[in-house]
Amino acid sequence: MSASAPQSELRLVVLGRPGAGKRSAVCNILDLPDSQDTYAAGIQECRKYRGEAAGRQVVVVSCPPWFGSGCDSQERKRHISSFIALSSPGPHAFLLCVPVNQPDDEEARALDVLQELFGPSAVSTNTIILFTYTEELDEDEKLEEYLVTWRKDLKELVKRCGDRYHTLEARSGEPEERKAVEELLEKVEQAVAEGGAPYFSCPLYQDAEERVRERQEEIVRQRRGDKHDDQVSPTDSPPEDDVTEEEKEAVREEAERSIGDLNVDAVDRIFPSASVSRSSHPDSFLWGLWGKLADWMRWLRSLVRGEALLGSLVSLFVGGQVGGMMGATVGSVATEVGRRKTHKTK
Repeated sequence: MSASAPQSELRLVVLGRPGAGKRSAVCNILDLPDSQDTYAAGIQECRKYRGEAAGRQVVVVSCPPWFGSGCDSQERKRHISSFIALSSPGPHAFLLCVPVNQPDDEEARALDVLQELFGPSAVSTNTIILFTYTEELDEDEKLEEYLVTWRKDLKELVKRCGDRYHTLEARSGEPEERKAVEELLEKVEQAVAEGGAPYFSCPLYQDAEERVRERQEEIVRQRRGDKHDDQVSPTDSPPEDDVTEEEKEAVREEAERSIGDLNVDAVDRIFPSASVSRSSHPDSFLWGLWGKLADWMRWLRSLVRGEALLGSLVSLFVGGQVGGMMGATVGSVATEVGRRKTHKTK
């Protein structure tokens, strides 16, 4: 059995930190109910889903959050090898789920890894930022406006990805969500066309596909060997002619899951040494404040004169030069929030 993955299907790899909205993204793309048993919460293995979306056959590979600080080196390499094999011979797009209410440090690192492993075009041409938690925005605030005004860090992520971004979240319900999926797939196809190849490929993916095909042939030989010799004659047709498409898919996926780890040691250059605790790193402490500060900011939107106090509290709490800089930044942002809130109520 030498057939590779069908060329008519779109293959998507969905990446994201814990709680980034990968589950909702997969369910929205393939129109699956959130409660579907095949998408279990807290899953720690790469999973492959097939379905139809906007008249296209779509394969979605969803990965555990391998680029966060809670994943060790060996586990990270295993997850990366797995999603490469499951999306072989190559994905049409990587979809990086990015919550609009979180800092971008982990997502920036994920892009670094994709570029290190697959080359610059994997990021600049074949990655789309998929923004999640957009309900955090004001009802009359557009995503583009939010990125330009408030989140230049997220805007920089979008720039690295060829200015490609999207959201599947729609406030107006089901019809708009299906339209958002169709628009996403159109963006994927446009990116593929601009890349000039049928799908993304590189030496690492080529090696994975070769190993998958070899493993497919091994599986077929093993299954044929299980038959009695008197049931098989030299004139029998090849086994792939006697099986259904579903059986071919099952054999291929078995092969994809059994090829073992690929040569992805380059990821070690992106991540800190295992001897350095991320929890003790100053950046981890500062980013840990983000969620709390975001909640405070929402509460302070009703205040006009509280911005200086907020900046002072942050400066005092964090301490040192970093605390002073962070306090000044938070204070200025709070001032702008107050100004905008006042302006909207006039």
